[in-house]
Amino acid sequence: MSGQAPSHAPDAAVIEALARDALARIPEPFATHLGDVVLLVEEFADDETLDAMGIEDPFELTGLYHGRPVGEKSAFDSGGLPDRIHLYRRAILDEWCDTGVSLQALVTHIVVHEVGHHFGLSDDDMHALEDAAG
Repeated sequence: MSGQAPSHAPDAAVIEALARDALARIPEPFATHLGDVVLLVEEFADDETLDAMGIEDPFELTGLYHGRPVGEKSAFDSGGLPDRIHLYRRAILDEWCDTGVSLQALVTHIVVHEVGHHFGLSDDDMHALEDAAG
């Protein structure tokens, strides 16, 4: 983005492009384990997902990882859905407007967070790593 406020809200394609760019910047050896992860951009999380997470306000959830962490996978796993990273466009745009963080930085943060879940890191582990990195 050029620094000027857009005349319209970025659509799902823009969010997806930013997310794919963030995924492409994930270094090895992690990148090797991301090839089969499906990226989905949706307006909001569905009611079932929000209920399962105990979230009432759909604007509170910007992204979600669905799948089994890499360390928990087995050669006997087959026939299931692929691992997925869901990004929720409206919640992302709301946070973008509220925080003033660049959209690229925000989407990158969310994608990296969800990738952390793919590798079995808890939210607390990821926050500790972010804090340690400064």
